[in-house]
Amino acid sequence: MRKVRFAIIGAGTVGLTALGLIKKHTDDYVLIQAGVFGTTCARVGCMPSKALIHAANHFFHAKLSKSVGVSGTDHLEVDQGFVMKRVRRFRDRFTSGIKAATTDDLPAENLLLGAARFVAPNQLEVNGQIIEAERIIIGTGSSPIVPDAWRDKLGDCLLTSDNLFELKVLPKRIAVIGLGVIGLELGQALSRLGVEVIGFEASDNVCGVHHPQVSVKLAQLLANEFQVYTGKAVDIDVDSNGIRLVRDDQSFEVDAVLVTIGRKPNVDQLGLKHLGVKLDQYGLAPFNPQTMQIADLPIFIAGDASGYRPILHEAGDEGKIATLNALAFPNVQSTKRKTSLGISFIEPGVAYFGLRYNELARANCVTAEFDLHCNNGRAIVMDQDQGLICLFADKKSGCLLGGEIVMHQAEHIAHLLAWCVQQQMTVAQILQMPFYHPVLEEAVESALKLLSAKLQ
Repeated sequence: MRKVRFAIIGAGTVGLTALGLIKKHTDDYVLIQAGVFGTTCARVGCMPSKALIHAANHFFHAKLSKSVGVSGTDHLEVDQGFVMKRVRRFRDRFTSGIKAATTDDLPAENLLLGAARFVAPNQLEVNGQIIEAERIIIGTGSSPIVPDAWRDKLGDCLLTSDNLFELKVLPKRIAVIGLGVIGLELGQALSRLGVEVIGFEASDNVCGVHHPQVSVKLAQLLANEFQVYTGKAVDIDVDSNGIRLVRDDQSFEVDAVLVTIGRKPNVDQLGLKHLGVKLDQYGLAPFNPQTMQIADLPIFIAGDASGYRPILHEAGDEGKIATLNALAFPNVQSTKRKTSLGISFIEPGVAYFGLRYNELARANCVTAEFDLHCNNGRAIVMDQDQGLICLFADKKSGCLLGGEIVMHQAEHIAHLLAWCVQQQMTVAQILQMPFYHPVLEEAVESALKLLSAKLQ
């Protein structure tokens, strides 16, 4: 048996954050990693997808430039193989850079390659060796959810965000099942690169938005680029003729299926049942999101593995919270979480911040909606006057509580408004800030004025 003060499970965003902090205090630790190195973001998430989106948008807008007087756009072509090779080049650059900067120089005794499994609350089994740790930080990330039946039926024609970027040649026709953030980003990018895309979402809402008007507006805008079907699940049928998606009496033939119905925390093989705490229906242990501590144990879970806010910047924050509390244990301190912020990098962009529409106590709130098609000069001249801004405020205090947005440059607009929510600014105070002309932010000013009128 080997005894250490700290054990870090996983070398992703959480694990590397923990490693950086713990190394400043002690060398009595072990980082345990199963599988390839590189964070989910750099390897199969944020960064390769943005490289794909960037190339797709270049081609898409180049073809549309005919509308502003650019000639010759009817003859443009895209080299899909070159695009995918470029995506992998950037992916490899990010992952190798992270590894070189964080784990390449780790002493052999501080890095253990293999899968960790709890055999007791303070003991882990790795490659047959028992590691007894005083404090443990779990950052094992997440994996795409894929029904076993679909794996069996589709075989090599099944794609997820884990293997899509490995394609040398893109399929001619693809079904995207699950139109959340990942499904929409990849689906739109593939469509803009010339793939025939059909999108399916079992729920009535796409991209995780909850405001009914935002959801309807987004679905309408997406339908201009590829087919979108919501509100019903689909069945997959595979025979000698190929792949067929069945939805009631409708049938769709495709060459591949991209499954983006969600991700699940990588905890199935961790042996959490040996922690002595009651697990929930998904096999997750109870933890405090302000401390990241599991029950009252010297064990902390963070990032995608916790399932709380599976976004990279949240994983970094949670990794820090978990590590500082592991260092201070048993003097664990609660940390006020930052304002929630989520972004989908489609066009028009989708973003939410603060409270979501489904989280509002409606009797105590007012909401306002501003359609960009109404009157925003900058959006009109840039052919970006498609979208909707929905903002929520507290009746009593007048503070901005949150919002859901679909519009171009939503990623930047949402950041500014998230900062206002975190600073607990009132709608009146925000309206006292300068709004230049002509800019897209004037649409935010218009929405805020509508919200202010309702408050008054």
